[in-house]
Amino acid sequence: MRSKGLVLYLMLVALAAGNPVYAAPQHAIAMHGEAALPADFANMPYANPDAPKGGTINYAWPGTFDSVNPFIVQGSGARGSLDLVFGNNVFETLMMRSADEPFSLYPLLAESIETDDERSFVEFTLDERARFSDGEPVKAEDVIFTFELLAEKGLPRYGVTAAKVAKVEKVGARGVRFTFKNPDRELPLILGLFPVLPKHAIDADTFEKSTLNPMIGSGPYRLETVKAGDALTFRRNPDYWAKEIPSKRGFDNYDTIVLTYFRDENAMFEAFKKGLIDVFMEENSGRWSSQYDFPAVLRGDIIKESIRTRLPSGMFGIVLNTRQPVFNDPRLRAALMDLFDFEWANRTLFSGVYTRTRSFFDNSDLSTADKAASDREREMLSAFPDAVTPEIMEHGWKPPVSNGTGLDRNFMRAGFEKLKAAGYVLKNGRLTTPDGAPVAFEIMLKSNENQQVAVAYQQTLAKLGIAVSIRSVDAAQFLQRQINYDFDAMFFNYTASLSPGIEQLSRWGSTARDKPGTFNYAGVASPAVDAMIDALINARTRDEFTDAVRAYDRVLLSGAYIVPMYFKPEQWIAHWKRIDRPQTVPLQGAQLPTWWHAAQ
Repeated sequence: MRSKGLVLYLMLVALAAGNPVYAAPQHAIAMHGEAALPADFANMPYANPDAPKGGTINYAWPGTFDSVNPFIVQGSGARGSLDLVFGNNVFETLMMRSADEPFSLYPLLAESIETDDERSFVEFTLDERARFSDGEPVKAEDVIFTFELLAEKGLPRYGVTAAKVAKVEKVGARGVRFTFKNPDRELPLILGLFPVLPKHAIDADTFEKSTLNPMIGSGPYRLETVKAGDALTFRRNPDYWAKEIPSKRGFDNYDTIVLTYFRDENAMFEAFKKGLIDVFMEENSGRWSSQYDFPAVLRGDIIKESIRTRLPSGMFGIVLNTRQPVFNDPRLRAALMDLFDFEWANRTLFSGVYTRTRSFFDNSDLSTADKAASDREREMLSAFPDAVTPEIMEHGWKPPVSNGTGLDRNFMRAGFEKLKAAGYVLKNGRLTTPDGAPVAFEIMLKSNENQQVAVAYQQTLAKLGIAVSIRSVDAAQFLQRQINYDFDAMFFNYTASLSPGIEQLSRWGSTARDKPGTFNYAGVASPAVDAMIDALINARTRDEFTDAVRAYDRVLLSGAYIVPMYFKPEQWIAHWKRIDRPQTVPLQGAQLPTWWHAAQ
């Protein structure tokens, strides 16, 4: 009791002196609020701890590779070693991300994490059981070595993270502390997802050069065989150190993983039909709707599943570059948003499999679709009374719905009335601005990507006298024009997560508008956008964060910077019935590392 009183006294003294009081080490960390699982959790809720072990899984991926080092710029790195799709089979990170929470980390190489309320530092304590596949212990020195190596010679994202760290040091026997240059809510989690490489088995002098020699990691598998450019074979490590820790129970269920590369996607699909591939992750809407009528499916040997996720849709659409005079008027941009005939395109081009995107975070709790702004949202937006339209404030963005024939007069009339109300005039078959200038712009395509959709949109706008030209350029020219914002409009896909953060500054922030090479393709410079990005970055609780993101969504939609297209709210996965999966699907969708080879 006396020692507890002393500790309390010292804490009060520290507070009075203005010194930070550090929290005790925790088993987990969440970006906002608390992690969902308690310290004594038995397993991830989406993994089956009793899943049978054994057998071989055959995966496939389009393309090729010329390196098995996934951490460097040089070469085309092979998948499967440190992988969001197939799992972290060879290399592991300090902590493990839960697929059932927006952004939470649980023990892996590190058994605990510590930070302060401001998140000015983070300290990881390694699990004393952690071992590399050659039996050597994972040490604090390995963590520091990896951090410094990747900062100097790894992919650019590692250097960006390292630049935010003022100091990294060993603490005690198994601890590593990172002290930040500035407090950062997200940085402890980003560092928790840093991989750890064995200092004793890495040649730092040649690390940045591509290689086909298998590397040593701490993961559940060893890379056993490399067939250059074609295939990799991973074999289970029977001495894997973490097979019984709660974070990994029910994972890594195969004895062998074979990952085969196919240069032609049709050949990959044919291999799947013949049983040479066990799982096929489909992205082609036409194939999914019309080409799964072959014998193995009809016999029930192949299971075709649409697995619903609760991940944000992101925003795929046509970006309108407001640096160009034609797009200066937000009323014109808003009308252009409404005039994409999604119902016709979905029925005619995509077999009806897509959903219209109504929010930058559609399909998730962060979306504003069909939601009125909360009191907190309204308070945040009160300083910017003109930043959000009344309609979007009350129910989000509701695009007009056509009858899908491509000849819907009511749909066209609604778009024209919006233009007429803004002062635009249809004269001699040409739409003109209130100043009398013709409304015309060019959509830039990379090669022939999205050409069908562009032509359909062009034809719709032509009926209202809007002259849209379409220009296809090669990949190199497209990139240069994109970097320098040398275009009127173009297709782009802004991906989204359940934890949007500082990356939003480079997408929509004012500071990115005039810098070449950012993602602010629309040329946005809005105090309201900047304020909402600041609010979401600095939110502490999940409720505060959700309201900040929704307010941000409303501002972007009201600004009409992009013509929203469509998304698919589920994963399309087909697999042979010899492969089984847990019944529980997490927030982020199916997790292949939790699947297993079923008894026949």
